[in-house]
Amino acid sequence: MSVHSIVKSQPAPIPSPDSTRPPATAPGRLRSGASYVYRKLTTKHGWVGDYDYAWLCTPTLPFTLPHQRGKPRKSMPPFYALESELPILLSLTSGLQHALAMLAGLITPPIIFASALNLDSATSAYMISASLIGCGILSLVQMSHIRLFKNYYLGTGLLSVVGTSFATLSTADAIFSAMYADGTCPSTTAADGTVTRGPCPDAYGKMLVAHATSAGTSLICSFLEIFMSFVPPRTLQRIFPPMVTGTVILMIGASLIGSSGILNWGGGSGGCQDFPTSGFFQLCPDIAAPRPLPWGSPEFIGLGFLSFVSILLTELFGSPFLKNISIIVGLAVGCIVAGAAGYIDGSSITTAPAITFLWVHTFKISVYPPAILPMLAVYISLAMEAIGDITASAEVSRVAVDGVEFDERIQGGVLSDGLGGFISALFTVAPLSIFAQNNGVIAVTRCANRTAGQFCCGFLILFGVLGKISGVFLAIPNPVLGGVTTFLFASVATSGVRVLAYTRFTRRDRFVLAAALSFGVGDLLAPNVFTHLFDRVKNPNSGLAGFLSSITIVLSTPFLIAGIVAVVLNLILPQEDVEEEEEEDAVEIVDVEAKSHK
Repeated sequence: MSVHSIVKSQPAPIPSPDSTRPPATAPGRLRSGASYVYRKLTTKHGWVGDYDYAWLCTPTLPFTLPHQRGKPRKSMPPFYALESELPILLSLTSGLQHALAMLAGLITPPIIFASALNLDSATSAYMISASLIGCGILSLVQMSHIRLFKNYYLGTGLLSVVGTSFATLSTADAIFSAMYADGTCPSTTAADGTVTRGPCPDAYGKMLVAHATSAGTSLICSFLEIFMSFVPPRTLQRIFPPMVTGTVILMIGASLIGSSGILNWGGGSGGCQDFPTSGFFQLCPDIAAPRPLPWGSPEFIGLGFLSFVSILLTELFGSPFLKNISIIVGLAVGCIVAGAAGYIDGSSITTAPAITFLWVHTFKISVYPPAILPMLAVYISLAMEAIGDITASAEVSRVAVDGVEFDERIQGGVLSDGLGGFISALFTVAPLSIFAQNNGVIAVTRCANRTAGQFCCGFLILFGVLGKISGVFLAIPNPVLGGVTTFLFASVATSGVRVLAYTRFTRRDRFVLAAALSFGVGDLLAPNVFTHLFDRVKNPNSGLAGFLSSITIVLSTPFLIAGIVAVVLNLILPQEDVEEEEEEDAVEIVDVEAKSHK
């Protein structure tokens, strides 16, 4: 893609913030440090600062909007840069907002994974706790900016948090299907042809990347992203321009809406959506639920719609604090009504341990060969996502989005992302990558300080250690979860459109996008089109069978095939000249009315 095809804006640099923190190299720094801590803990400025907390908690009701009364809007709170001194109370409130803002995105993947593999509640609750703890620990690494050697760093040095990438969710669906189809995971077929998937905990060890994308497979494939972190960032940006990354993110969001979000909104995605006439999933979410109903029942649709509308109303009337956690508000409102109506099964709460930690449950680490090729593609997409998310974080943090410093942040962030994929597999957590949701919190609260991010990590680890919290999340009814995640996944798709907006859309760009969406959207609307591609291959050996399964998984995953097509065409199609682009953009304006009067 030509540099002329990309719209790039850079925020004006801001001066380094004044800070009363003791200099690290000053004489008597121990005494200065003790004095700093004393002032921090014993003064109003150290605890509260100058931040307008009333603004943060004031709802925006129609009759309270200042501009409707002819009064000027209240001035915004001060902007706290990366290294500014942050009041303790603001550190706590900002950290809590960041933790709550990303909470729904963190608990959704393990819940979907557990549902897809029919795991028991104890294992499912552990997966949620492990995800929260792993995200807290690895986010601390991502926020650091540790110099390794020469100009290579670990971490972005920004308020960058990590979470389970939705790219792994999308790929997992195809991988799970392959594992059940080839007998790796058990399934039973009823007399009427209904296929019921059995519990398959070993799949989590075989494919820890999307809840069944092996710990072993993930460990192997993570080295690809680690290698990519040492490639010059500008080279990566040429290979993966906004045309490619935007297409990938758009297809990830769109495919998750269809494969998970809207299905759960209707009652469940475990098989009841196919309306079997017998078996455990004859009703949704299953026949053992407190109030099972057929998929798409008005009661289920209503619960999901209530959660969805709660998000909209919070955005319309809520305070800045509530707007940042609107997803949690939607879950809370939906759960309150669902509980009162008898749709919540509290067994997951009662059986969940009070305290838990990593490795309470373990999974067999092994490699599922057909998943290696798709997972390599996933890690490439994670690197693409990381570049875009780091750029957005730098922009909202008011630091440069170009130059040597920015390139170092890209390199450090991608390296931390790759190491995070490796370490998260050892944590029994699906691969973690940079999370972009928190950029909205930074923009609203005007706090980009890393201290707030460190408090956020502390809250996430605390939520994970308290096992009962995971039990509460696991008890969320499918329709409530579906109403919220449909909005969440649509936000992911919208982020893809936002990235595509950086493209000028020359004729060449439109051609690349059309070709990529031909495969991506086609695969999305007809998900089984490539499933039987190699059915006529007779008696393949194990190596060939694994390779063909890998190709099938890639072709059956919309964002993978769309991303591959976009990358290849972007590299082989010749660039257009600037003059040709300008001529194409020029439009002759003709005054038809004036001509008619001549």
